[in-house]
Amino acid sequence: MFLSIEELVEQAKDYSSVAELMIATEMEMSGRSREQIIQIMEKNLAVMEQSITEGKAGVTSVTGITGGDAKRLDAYLEQGDFLSGDTILTAVRNAIAVNEVNAKMGLICATPTAGSAGVVPGVLMAVRERLSLTHEQQLDFLFTAGAFGLVIANNASISGAEGGCQAEVGSASAMAAAALVCAKNGTPHQAAQAIAITLKNMMGLICDPVAGLVEVPCVKRNALGSSQAFISADMALAGIESVIPPDEVVAAMYQVGRQMPSIFKETAEGGLAATPTAQRLTNELLTKQT
Repeated sequence: MFLSIEELVEQAKDYSSVAELMIATEMEMSGRSREQIIQIMEKNLAVMEQSITEGKAGVTSVTGITGGDAKRLDAYLEQGDFLSGDTILTAVRNAIAVNEVNAKMGLICATPTAGSAGVVPGVLMAVRERLSLTHEQQLDFLFTAGAFGLVIANNASISGAEGGCQAEVGSASAMAAAALVCAKNGTPHQAAQAIAITLKNMMGLICDPVAGLVEVPCVKRNALGSSQAFISADMALAGIESVIPPDEVVAAMYQVGRQMPSIFKETAEGGLAATPTAQRLTNELLTKQT
């Protein structure tokens, strides 16, 4: 069992990959067999694939506030005339798709939370063809993301109510960045650097859901988190390192979350949730419910 990123990187030397270390850790912690753990992750992968497929086709949230953006971006991608790279923009579309399905109360896989569920699957599904990832390697991607996510959850937070959106989308983006590095045959050390780079750039991100719903700005934050994961991974693979060690970055994120005012931690009392438009939407939704 590893309690820090430093320990994770060190223990990974005794395994063929970070994914194998995570599987061994899960076996130890849960008492499940390797086959059972693999089966559970395969179910997660299947849910991720289905949510992206559903979201791309076009869905609308229960409230009607969000929906259809994944379909719009899919059409934009088909035109082939865009500014961003194809892989990153595909990840963005995927992430939006998952979170739009979540907003319509559809089935998604929380990675690590429902509000940040689009980043990891969005990135994985965008890159698997480019890297020719086998089914087993796709599972490894998820186990790798889970390993680094476990450390963040144990040493900081993955809860928007506790640490702001930096703890949700920030953590998800860091997990995806680390998994990307390993999928590209980077080292566990480089994956750790991708974690640090991501969290540093998303530190302080508040959680300000309009009307208290996981829709605005959550859906689009997953989109931007997906793009951050690619940039962080490429920086780490290029040999760029964080001046502040990864574990210290995680600790700093935890402190920022603790010091963050409650109005910025999922209470819908500050940030975008306090804007005139957000207040109007909130009142309209309350009126519909009465």
